[in-house]
Amino acid sequence: MSSVESHQEQLTQSDPSPSPNSCSSFELIDMDAGNLYEPVSPHWFYCKIIDSKETWIPFNSEDSQQLEEAYGSGKDCNGRVVPTDGGRYDVHLGERMRYAVYWDEQASEVRRCTWFYKGDKDNKYVPYSESFSQALEETYMRAVTLDEWKKKLESPNREIIILHNPKLMVHYQPVAGSDDWGSTPTEQGRPRTVKRGVENISVDIHCGEPLQIDHLVFVVHGIGPACDLRFRSIVQCVNDFRSVSLNLLQTHFKKAQENQQIGRVEFLPVNWHSPLHSTGVDVDLQRITLPSINRLRHFTNDTILDVFFYNSPTYCQTIVDTVASEMNRIYTLFLQRNPDFKGGVSIAGHSLGSLILFDILTNQKDSLGDIDSEKDSPNIMDQGDTPTLEEDLKKLQLSEFFSIFEKEKVDKEALALCTDKDLQQMGIPLGPRKKILNYFRTRENSMGINRPTPQSASGMNMSNMPKESEFCSSADGTGNDYLDVGIGQVSVKYPRLIYKPEIFFAFGSPIGMFLTVRGLKRIDPNYKFPTCKGFFNIYHPFDPVAYRIEPMVVPEVEFEPMLIPHHKGRKRMHLELREGLTRMSMDLKNNLLGSLRMAWKSFTRAPYPALQASETAEETETEPVSSLEKPSDVNTEETSVAVKDEVPPINVGMLNGGQRIDYVLQEKPIESFNEYLFALQSHLCYWESEDTVLLVLKEIYQTKGIFLDQPLQ
Repeated sequence: MSSVESHQEQLTQSDPSPSPNSCSSFELIDMDAGNLYEPVSPHWFYCKIIDSKETWIPFNSEDSQQLEEAYGSGKDCNGRVVPTDGGRYDVHLGERMRYAVYWDEQASEVRRCTWFYKGDKDNKYVPYSESFSQALEETYMRAVTLDEWKKKLESPNREIIILHNPKLMVHYQPVAGSDDWGSTPTEQGRPRTVKRGVENISVDIHCGEPLQIDHLVFVVHGIGPACDLRFRSIVQCVNDFRSVSLNLLQTHFKKAQENQQIGRVEFLPVNWHSPLHSTGVDVDLQRITLPSINRLRHFTNDTILDVFFYNSPTYCQTIVDTVASEMNRIYTLFLQRNPDFKGGVSIAGHSLGSLILFDILTNQKDSLGDIDSEKDSPNIMDQGDTPTLEEDLKKLQLSEFFSIFEKEKVDKEALALCTDKDLQQMGIPLGPRKKILNYFRTRENSMGINRPTPQSASGMNMSNMPKESEFCSSADGTGNDYLDVGIGQVSVKYPRLIYKPEIFFAFGSPIGMFLTVRGLKRIDPNYKFPTCKGFFNIYHPFDPVAYRIEPMVVPEVEFEPMLIPHHKGRKRMHLELREGLTRMSMDLKNNLLGSLRMAWKSFTRAPYPALQASETAEETETEPVSSLEKPSDVNTEETSVAVKDEVPPINVGMLNGGQRIDYVLQEKPIESFNEYLFALQSHLCYWESEDTVLLVLKEIYQTKGIFLDQPLQ
């Protein structure tokens, strides 16, 4: 038994307890523990596959208590379902399985855990099976009540567990290659540590989430199935986003939580990558993919090609249908499971996902009622009390041309589709042509109506995104081939959302670039989404995929984006230091220029004492003025960033209800050393960014009249 004793000594050094080799210590333990048996407190765990390894994760304390109450209710567990994780997962108690509610995910095993073990190379404790844990507990109970220790058990896979005393319990594994002649525990390898009860193992158990849900946010991912540098799915990244939000609610909305004004914001992921690539397109791509550099080509097919898929009418329809139908399905299911929910809904998109949401929002209708009863009429411009074509021509003093339009059977809708070349072929002179085209385009912009495309006849909602001069006409000017629906999207039928989003958050978004490439040079300041009031374009300064929106609304004015405050207040120290050094260098530069100017004037001054005295007196009065005025002119551009908050507010249109649209994060000190090194990481940084999450929470709760405990500066 020498090896057993040595193992015992090693374990007792790490776990302070009386030495098992001392008889007095055994007697002391037995005297203290005798007849004082208390049942173990169980805790519920579920198993997740992380990096191809099984990892057992504890339920939060509230969920574990609910599972234990359901287990001990005396009712049949078969068919019993317990919602956990804020209602995002259901535990089927009889099956001991955990299923995701709102998305597809492999089911995970659930276990009622009381006994655990951990080897030298294990990072976390692993729970024994429920049946073997029960056997261990029964043996432990007999040992305590009868004061008889050194109990030995054999596990189902023929491993040996020895209970030496309440604080020293070990698990021996068979040595690989041992024969069948009955090896003893002394001949086996290093033992595992055995612990009873979750309170004796090092594991983080969270308290749970507030039951009240104030707001629902759908999050749409960008290209590819992975959303960060760790190649995690959208579900895992949104889990991080949600966890950060729960922590920030406790720190920045503490008063509102204490007054029970708020609960939490629920973030749910929307996956469109999997349905797109389940259409069989991957098989078709594989046939034409070159065999060289296989991994890189597979990565390209699986990620970057999503951008090209979205620019294809066939697959763009699949993508927008998937995103909209998923959000509608999840919203309906959410209301079924949360019948008391009275909050609003917002949407967030990362990278390409933000562009998808932008196009869907642009093509919504303002009215959500009686969708099925709406008439699918292509004559969108002739609605209500709008004047007829004859009345419009009369207003333009061009009534003599009405007979030409009547002969050609051109009504207002057809005229809205006509180009200058079409009117010229009808025999209309240049002056009247320009008047007619300008009148209808100006009128369309003021009414928020674009030229209808062939899709409008099939019930497609028209975008009311205004344009400067081009209105969906083909490149050859014939007006016969229409490839967009107002802002250059491909010709697809955009589905309807069954709710009105309150705010649209775009993270690392290429919306501005895509709109520019589509040919849109300017967004009308009066334009706003038909069903969504707010729009925030949030990006990291080094994000290579992100583009601004505000310069498309106000192209004639140059101004900086809004700087997102650090979640702990103020700016990051290195940014303040940089601005301080910039201001100091400008002050030194200005003082130096002033000193040189004074010196030059003293050299070129007339040598008469009387004149010199008078000039000196005059210059001492006038010089400070000039030396202050000149640097202010020179300095205007360089100091504009520092004093941006002090200038009058900039009108950036109604796309965000009159508020600013572009919001830039503050880079970390290490990121400022090398912008290129952190470029890719910057595009994927939003999921764990406290500053991003806090801005989202602040804007959502502001709509409810709830503000931060202390405004950030």
